[in-house]
Amino acid sequence: MNDHTHVKKMAITAKTTAFDMSKASLGQRNGALEALIGNLKKQEEAIMQANQHDTTFAEANGLSTSLLERLSLKNRLEGIINDISQIIALPDPVGELFDEKSLPNQLKLAKCRIPIGVLGVIYESRPNVTLDIGALTIKSGNCAILRGGSEALHTNQILVEIIQQSLEMVGLPAKAMQLIANSDRAWVKELLQLHEYVNLIIPRGSSALQQFCREYSTIPVVTGGIGICHLFVDESADLERSLGVILNAKTQRPTVCNALDTVLIHAAIAPFFIPVIVKKLSNKGVTFRLDSKAWNLMQDASCKLAEANDWDTEWLSLILGIKVVENVEEAIRHIQVHSTGHSDGILTENHQHAECFIKEVDSAAVYVNASTRFTDGAQFGLGAEVAISTQKLHARGPMGLNALTSYKWIIQGNYQIRA
Repeated sequence: MNDHTHVKKMAITAKTTAFDMSKASLGQRNGALEALIGNLKKQEEAIMQANQHDTTFAEANGLSTSLLERLSLKNRLEGIINDISQIIALPDPVGELFDEKSLPNQLKLAKCRIPIGVLGVIYESRPNVTLDIGALTIKSGNCAILRGGSEALHTNQILVEIIQQSLEMVGLPAKAMQLIANSDRAWVKELLQLHEYVNLIIPRGSSALQQFCREYSTIPVVTGGIGICHLFVDESADLERSLGVILNAKTQRPTVCNALDTVLIHAAIAPFFIPVIVKKLSNKGVTFRLDSKAWNLMQDASCKLAEANDWDTEWLSLILGIKVVENVEEAIRHIQVHSTGHSDGILTENHQHAECFIKEVDSAAVYVNASTRFTDGAQFGLGAEVAISTQKLHARGPMGLNALTSYKWIIQGNYQIRA
């Protein structure tokens, strides 16, 4: 069987199965998730063995430190199970009526949430995504074709098998979740052309992967997850508390898309606050890229003079850019040029500056006095997310249950006719 035939067969199966999933009761869908939690606990040893196989092989083949950190499930399975429990507790989006209204002719209109149908999700390195997507897909009554990275193949295979077992335990079709177990990008290209069967493509990974999907897909693509994230420290900010936010945003988990990449410092506080930042964060292993103004204020072994492309780099590591700006307007201009529209924030006690920042910074998540690390489905109360969208159509920010639904208009009348 050639690649095209195999992927197309998977897509045809998914489209057929999507009809069955759309009819599944909330009890069945939540039951599948409860079964999934039980099966993950029972098979934890086998999961971790598969994951260790993947991480050992990836490390031997020179996978970067940041991707190795994302690949490992060590000490993470319990957190993933807790996220699935949160998803079970969330209200059912399927069948929800909203935007209800009555027209002058007495027609009653409403929008009714329905599953999107078949999702094609393409991602790299992070096997936890398999479970996040699996849980959200089941709860929202959808189907998914998954294609994870080759470095996580053994982990993803066992996780998808467990998801399929859990679906069958409550009478739902196992093929609601399928895995393309081949690393050849040609298989992805075939998937991207199957618009008759697949409703939405969600790539999670590098900018190269997302560009590939945009270029070759005949199916709508939700892009995002590339985060060049900023915090602007205003002259009015509480500097002690701001330091804690910066430390958390940069070091709590530096390899993820909502980790901090650049701090913009108001010129009035730069002479005394930049040395404090460098001292505090360098103790945590952070190194720095400073603009010329910051460099003139602070030259340290942990610091380098920034190059032009540093401001457009998602570090995914313990590197932090520091730039001095004259005011909130200059900070906003820098963000407008260099942000990827993921997560950007201001630390300030000035209400007008905060309002200006909120109004003019056009990112999926805009923060006032908080760490960018909160841009996450679980942290936003969504249970988990299938992706963090940085585009504007359909969904933006962490994509939870509602983002995996579309809607249809429901019109109820009393035999009205149009004049």
